[in-house]
Amino acid sequence: MRLIPTRSCVPGMKLGKCIFNEEGIILLKEHAQLSQTLINRLQQLGIDFLYIEDEATADVVIEEPISAETRIKALSEIRNHFKMVVESSGKAKFSKSQFMGKAFGNVMKMIMDDLDSRESPLIMLLNMNVLNNYLYQHSLNVCIYATMLGMAYGYGRDELATIGLGGLLHDIGKTKINPDIIKKAGPLSAEEKAEVQKHAEFGFKLLKDEPNIPLLAAHCAFQHHERLDGSGYPRGIKDNEIHEYAKWIAIVDSYDSMTTHRPHRLAMLPHQAMEVLFAGVGTLYEHKKVALFRDNVAIYPLGLTVTLSTGEKGVVVRINPAVPQRPTVRVLEEADGRKLTQLYEIDLSEKLTVFVSKVDEWGTS
Repeated sequence: MRLIPTRSCVPGMKLGKCIFNEEGIILLKEHAQLSQTLINRLQQLGIDFLYIEDEATADVVIEEPISAETRIKALSEIRNHFKMVVESSGKAKFSKSQFMGKAFGNVMKMIMDDLDSRESPLIMLLNMNVLNNYLYQHSLNVCIYATMLGMAYGYGRDELATIGLGGLLHDIGKTKINPDIIKKAGPLSAEEKAEVQKHAEFGFKLLKDEPNIPLLAAHCAFQHHERLDGSGYPRGIKDNEIHEYAKWIAIVDSYDSMTTHRPHRLAMLPHQAMEVLFAGVGTLYEHKKVALFRDNVAIYPLGLTVTLSTGEKGVVVRINPAVPQRPTVRVLEEADGRKLTQLYEIDLSEKLTVFVSKVDEWGTS
């Protein structure tokens, strides 16, 4: 299968992967044939890229990091408990449900078990086939990214459970923000920005006394927008004043936000988001943490169409876990534009003089 921009799809193409709604339920099954009406609707709903069946890359399989069962369970718990926060607005105590910590603890166990059983240790892009309520899906994505990054760093299971919970609940404070501001498509006013920034403190207050929620997870909510140079919020703390878990979550929160369709902009591809993260190294993020993320994330996702420095065009078909920035590319088109009938592959981890020079806009040859 191939990963191409939705705007480049044409009627008659077939989906290579299912499309899920915000509850993790399948809306469109793989092999579903696209019509122009359906393509337009998917664009309107914020799906910027689609996995499409393609004969030349029929053997390319994209592994999901967690099972459909885990996804549905996680999104259900996030939705139910976040809605409970909204409904408890103005009441003395949010935690009329004493089981929130236990429910999310069970979710974290399912997520860690699924991630432990994956064949590939690499962090893959999570947003390509989900019609999402941004808050719910983003919370799950950040949890998965943070847990996988914690695994790469070498944390033990208890530490992974805590940082994963911190990721899962880092934005729970947004349930206390006016949803019209959260969903606003245009630039926010100074007053609206100040209102949105309150979510970090709201999240800490909601979580700090919750049974079975580690205090460190509450601090992840409190500190995930703090930055090394003190330019973050809500307290403007610096460097060693920020907990290590919050520093990890700051990176993956920014990455997921950039690679997800938002009301005010289209999604970036991973290599573009990684460039933005590295631009903030030393001021916003720690170099060693961003570097570890880069070394464990597939910045050129499987199925992506790329142009090589030689001028050849092809599709990413394998990723070398030791050097994820240098994938194997199946060449479909020569530098002169000639389509190939006999395809061949170039392993960029071995052919070091060749590199990806461009990610193609259209994604089709």
